[in-house]
Amino acid sequence: MKINATLPEKGRDLRLDLFRGVANWAIYLDHIPDNVVNWITTRNYGFSDAADLFVFISGYTASFVYARMMLERGFIVGATRLTKRVWQLYVAHVFLFVIYIVAIGYVALRYSDPEIISEFNLAGLAGDQAIETLRQGLLLKFKPVNLDVLPLYIVLMGLFPPVLWIMLRQPNLTMLASIALWLAARQFGWNLPGYPAGVWYFNPYCWQLLFVFGSWCALGGARKSMAIINAPATLYFCIFYMILALVMTMAAKFPDFGALFPSWLYGAFNPNDKTNLAPYRFLHFVVIVILVIRFVPKDWPGLEWKVFDPLVVCGQQSLAVFCVGVFLSFVGHFELMMSSGSLFAQIFVSLTGIAMMTCVAYYISWSKRQDKPLPKPAAAKIS
Repeated sequence: MKINATLPEKGRDLRLDLFRGVANWAIYLDHIPDNVVNWITTRNYGFSDAADLFVFISGYTASFVYARMMLERGFIVGATRLTKRVWQLYVAHVFLFVIYIVAIGYVALRYSDPEIISEFNLAGLAGDQAIETLRQGLLLKFKPVNLDVLPLYIVLMGLFPPVLWIMLRQPNLTMLASIALWLAARQFGWNLPGYPAGVWYFNPYCWQLLFVFGSWCALGGARKSMAIINAPATLYFCIFYMILALVMTMAAKFPDFGALFPSWLYGAFNPNDKTNLAPYRFLHFVVIVILVIRFVPKDWPGLEWKVFDPLVVCGQQSLAVFCVGVFLSFVGHFELMMSSGSLFAQIFVSLTGIAMMTCVAYYISWSKRQDKPLPKPAAAKIS
């Protein structure tokens, strides 16, 4: 079958690293309750947030990395490389899962605070069902609070090989099929079961849309849409929709402000349906993507500014930084619970956590460079 996708240009796109770093920092801040610093994250000013950005970039990066390999070396090689990445993600999740529940359990016992067990959805590990709960955790059905994103990423990457194969040949048809699955899942209530009850917080049938959308953009969808992206009418619509999203989000956060709007308008956007990726949420993220493509090109000189280096490095070491950030968010939450929770404490916890995540990213980058062989010395010239 003819290849209809446009492969991305070779070379690193620093925009992906930068915004993935932003997503990791924002996820860390958003996971700390009662923290004034998380007011700087995008979830407070629109319908979408860092999770949408993380999933989109994951789909974009997966296509950026594996599409050329699948074309040049065949489907089997591409699929096995993707499977290897899935295994790395799963191992990282298991390590994080174990360390996370042990840390929370230790804190609950050490400080005689059993409520923290329930707060982080670990009650099943304290009773007769502990073994079954652990088994379900390994099957990705049981997830403590804040450990929802990585299982979603594992599932989406695990199912990506055939999707990528089709995307390379029929990108628009694949994107339409993804939209159809999203709409059907919302209409018929499809989701994966959770344990001990309920369903996945991030419905994979719906959130696959952002992952596939990222892949579609990477494989030529964005470039082929430049006429629409650069149209004046598109810019006006984007500005209007961003303002609408800001107003409706603020209306949900401040009840007195929300009461100023008709119930039909307020109810159309609130509460924000994150689990099933509400249409207005997806559209908000599409608008953000359009604005970034329009105003932050790949060759934007600002991407080389030193001030962005910490974010770029955190984005380049995304998996490790994400895992460290999830663990540190619990530590930060606990510290604020045990302290006064003052403004100074919130700022200190937030900045310290981000600094630690950044140090981990820089260390891993340095360590990887040490693994590379040194360049051979130039041969001495014989006179």
